[in-house]
Amino acid sequence: MTTLAVAMTAAAQPVGAQTQQRAARGYAVPHQPHHQAAGRKAAPRLGECGPGELCLWERTEFKGTPRVHELRGIDIESCTPLTGGASATSAANRTGRPVTLYQSEECAETAEFHTHPSGSWTPELPYRVRAFKVWEH
Repeated sequence: MTTLAVAMTAAAQPVGAQTQQRAARGYAVPHQPHHQAAGRKAAPRLGECGPGELCLWERTEFKGTPRVHELRGIDIESCTPLTGGASATSAANRTGRPVTLYQSEECAETAEFHTHPSGSWTPELPYRVRAFKVWEH
């Protein structure tokens, strides 16, 4: 078989089959991306959260209706408790600023807390978030 025929045959086959054939022939094969790896759980789908927003979901993996907080309605560097006794277990920070998420409704540092950089998407927080602070930078 000519080199061109081999290339055309390989191009027509699924990527997984090509990789298996190359490995069987002793060639080095590239690392498979996370979404192609066999037996691994797929990455969670990101929820909807627009630029300039902090979005908090009650359920993990961005499920349920998000509580959306825009910068224009937030006092910078002030504790903002979630209203109505709400809590969140997943979050997206698209504010353009770091945001600290607190387990405590009063932003007390005696309970769990962690600062998330802008652009972060956290499908499962290690604690229930009950308040947050948006920082200047």
